[in-house]
Amino acid sequence: MPVGLPPRGGPLGRTRGRISASSLTTYLRCPKQWLFAYQIGLQGPTRPSQILGIVLEDALCELLMMHPPKVSSFEELNTWASGNVADVAQRALATGETMWDEVLWKTSEDAWDEVDVASLEERLAGGLSLFYEEVHACFNQNGGPYLHQRRTGQQPFVVPEPAQSTVPVFPLPDKVRDVEKRAWAASSSPSWSAPEAPITWHEAWECARPWFKDPRVHQPQRLYHPDGWASGELDMVLRWDGQVRIVDIKSGSPGSAFASSLEHQLRFYAWLWHETHDGQTVNGMEGWYLNGGHRVPYAPPAKNEMAGLTSTFHEHHRAMQRAEKGVKSFPVAPSEACQGEATGCGWCAVSRTAAGEWSVPEHLSWITTLPEVSMKTPYAPLGDVQGRVAVRGRLTGAWGPMPNHFAEPVLGAVLVVGQQHIIVEESEPGAFSQLHDHMEQEIVLVDALPGVWRDQPRLYVDATTVLHSHADVDKATLPELTRLGLLRTRTNVKGHVIGIRRRSGTRVDGKPWGMLTLMLWDGHHLAEVVAFGASINQRLLSLRPGDGVAMTGVELGWRSGLLQLRIDNRKTRLETFTQH
Repeated sequence: MPVGLPPRGGPLGRTRGRISASSLTTYLRCPKQWLFAYQIGLQGPTRPSQILGIVLEDALCELLMMHPPKVSSFEELNTWASGNVADVAQRALATGETMWDEVLWKTSEDAWDEVDVASLEERLAGGLSLFYEEVHACFNQNGGPYLHQRRTGQQPFVVPEPAQSTVPVFPLPDKVRDVEKRAWAASSSPSWSAPEAPITWHEAWECARPWFKDPRVHQPQRLYHPDGWASGELDMVLRWDGQVRIVDIKSGSPGSAFASSLEHQLRFYAWLWHETHDGQTVNGMEGWYLNGGHRVPYAPPAKNEMAGLTSTFHEHHRAMQRAEKGVKSFPVAPSEACQGEATGCGWCAVSRTAAGEWSVPEHLSWITTLPEVSMKTPYAPLGDVQGRVAVRGRLTGAWGPMPNHFAEPVLGAVLVVGQQHIIVEESEPGAFSQLHDHMEQEIVLVDALPGVWRDQPRLYVDATTVLHSHADVDKATLPELTRLGLLRTRTNVKGHVIGIRRRSGTRVDGKPWGMLTLMLWDGHHLAEVVAFGASINQRLLSLRPGDGVAMTGVELGWRSGLLQLRIDNRKTRLETFTQH
C-alpha cells in the first residue's frame, strides 16, 4: 500500500514531532533554517511558484485519471490526451487564482496575473511526455504481468491507482459517510480486449497508470514509520511492470536551486517504503520535472544500506527533538546565526550585536526599520511568559488517546490537589506515553508547561517533562513547586507581526477547518500566535507583516515545547497600533 495509518491510531493529523522528507532536506541544508521554518513556524511570503507546484501536480493527476477511448495507434492516443490539456490547464489556473487570492502575505513584485495558461499547458505536456515513456514500455512488454487480471475485471493492488471509474480509497473510511454509495464522476470507463488479444495502446495507458495521491481523497495519504517518528507522502508510485519505482513530481526544471535536495528526499522515501512494507526495497527512484519533461533517475539504496539509513535518520530526528524550547530569542547574536549561504536561508541568517548592529539578508531588511515596542502595563515582554513549572498532586481520570485541538491523538489525565484539579495532556502524540503508568498515585511533575484550552487550565507534558513518585522524590533537588491556583494561563502581549499565514482544509471526517498563524515579535523574542475557526475575524485577516498588535487575554499554549499563543474570540481583545 502506498498509504498507511498512523501508529497510534486516531485522526491523521500532522505533528512536528515526526521527521518528514521536506523537514529532513531542509535540516540537511541548514539546521537553523529548519528550526525557524518547521519548529518556530517563521516563513517568508508565498510566491506564485509555490501554488503552481500544487495545482500542476493535481492537474497532471487529473489527466492520468482519464480513460482513453479505443484507439488504433499511439498517435491517436496522443491526440486524445493532448486535446484534454487546455481544459485541465484552464481549471488549474482558476484553482490557483482562488488559492492566491486567499494568501495573506505575498511579495510585492509577484502577481498571479503574470502566470500564463500557456506555461501550464507546456508543463502538463511535459508531464504527459514522461508518462508516454511508461506507456511505450508497457506496450512493448505486452501490458506487463497484470494485463490478464485487468482484462478479467480483477485489480492487482490492494490500493488501486486512482481513475475516474474507481471508488477512491480513504485511509480512514469509517470517518467518511457513504463512500461506496456516492456517484463518483466518470465520463468514461476503461476498454479491455479479449484475454488472448494483442495489447492495444489504450490498454497500455490503463496498465501503465501509476498510483498517485488521489485528489478526491481529503484525508492525508501518508506512510508512517511503525515506531511513529517518521512519515512521508509519496507523489507517485510506478508498479505496472511488477517492480516498484517511486517518483517525486517537480513543477520546475532540474536546474532549480533546490534540485540538489531531491536525491536525499527520494532516499528517505525509499527507506520509509522498506520500513513499512515488510523489508521490501524499491527498484528505482526518479524525479519528474514538468518544465521541459525531464526524468532524473537515481540509484535506490540497497537492502544492506537500510540499517545505516535508519540510524542516520533517527539521529537527525533526535537532534531535531533536542532543539531549543521555550520562548525563542530573536534576533540572535552573530555567532548563533547561519551564514545565509544555503538555498532557502533567510530568517536563520538574521542577527544583531549587543550594540544594535544588524546583519540581515536584503529581502528581510524591512525588519530593521520597525520601531522599538513601548512595553507598559498591562503588557509584558514575551520573555517574561511563565514557562516550565513543577507541580504536585494525585494523578487520576486517565483518558485518551483522544483528538486535541490539532486533531492529533494524545493521552490525558487529571491532576488533583485538594479541591483543585487541572487537566494534564501530551503536547503532541507520543510526547509523554508513560502518563497512564502512574494513575491513582501522588506524583510530582517537573518541567510541565502551563496553558489553557476553552477556558480550562491545562498542563502540557512532553519529552522534557519528568514525573516522580512523591514518595521517592528527592525534595532537596526539586525546583520550587507552583500552586495550581497560581498558574498563569493567559497573558497580555504586544509586538509587531513579522509573518502571517492562513490555512484551511477538510478534516478526516469531511468537516472544514480553518487556522490563521502569525508570528509576533516584541523586539527581543518571538512567538507563534494562532486562531481557529470562529476566532479568525476580519481584523486578523487584514494584518500584514510590520503591523503593530497588542493583545490582552491571549491563551498560553505550547507546540513542540515552544510558546504558542492562542486567540479566543470570546476572551482575547486585539488592537493594532502604529509607532513612529
